[in-house]
Amino acid sequence: MNVPKSETLPPPPGVIGSLKAGFDTVAVHITAIFLPLVLDLLLWLGPHLSVEKLFQPMLSDIRSFGHANGVSASDLDQMIGIYKTVFHQFNLLSLLRTFPIGVSSLMSGLNPLATPLGTPTIVQVHSVFDVLGWIAILTLLGWLGGGFYFRWIASLVTPREEAIGVQVVLQSVFLSIMWMIASFVLGIPLFLVLYLLFAINPILGQGVLLFLGFLSMWLVVPLFFSAHGIFIRRQNVFASVISSLQMTRFTLPTSSLFVLSVILISIGLNFVWSIPPSDSWMALIGILGHAFITTALLAASFIYYRDMTGWLQTVFEKLKTRAATPQA
Repeated sequence: MNVPKSETLPPPPGVIGSLKAGFDTVAVHITAIFLPLVLDLLLWLGPHLSVEKLFQPMLSDIRSFGHANGVSASDLDQMIGIYKTVFHQFNLLSLLRTFPIGVSSLMSGLNPLATPLGTPTIVQVHSVFDVLGWIAILTLLGWLGGGFYFRWIASLVTPREEAIGVQVVLQSVFLSIMWMIASFVLGIPLFLVLYLLFAINPILGQGVLLFLGFLSMWLVVPLFFSAHGIFIRRQNVFASVISSLQMTRFTLPTSSLFVLSVILISIGLNFVWSIPPSDSWMALIGILGHAFITTALLAASFIYYRDMTGWLQTVFEKLKTRAATPQA
């Protein structure tokens, strides 16, 4: 097959152009930051759903287990101190921030215990069944909210005469369920293997963990766009994942640079948004900034996916036409 000359092909979408278009889109439609803004305000100023009292009796068991296995008193106190801090701050409502599809949130990772209005109301969950029920309800709400959030931003990027249907949101929920099942199926055995390797030889365990870190970096790019086909091209779950794999296969360097840029911008600015203390109204600036930036980055990812898949389709059509044209 004869490959057409490079000048006959349209230029591929650029990373900077996609990012700029995403920020411009959200700047024009500023109401798009509504859902992440509301979620962060709820996690900041609203009540906290705590499991601290439920797990409090485990402290004595941890101490007894530590003494029985020869753990020093200082290490044991440090372990229990970490345990108390984690469960004291943890807010079950932060499960409303779901992955990979979900409403972006700054406060879900901070779980603030102080606000400008004073200490938030703490609602204790007292039974394991209640915890499991709350986890199921909040996760489902997070998936649905994330689906509508993605749908909203996608509709700004690819406006159509007909509205994007509810079935698109349901497909996004199916994708989240699929990734959750895959995480459990692959994650639990992987955790057990890593535990055994660290028990046998810590250096060996660290080497395998480092290798898995590099492997995850290679996998994150195709997974990053796994949901975009649902919202941009109205595909089902499996077609969307396959479309993402095909796109990144042919555009891996550029797509990797785009994903890396999105991650660095998001993580880097999160440090800035987290600077104001949670008991100051200045934290509202961080919440607004986070909502705008993350929504703009999401819009940019939809724009990049739309333009890149369109560019690939054009290239393939030109290649096919060129191959079918008889040569003199």
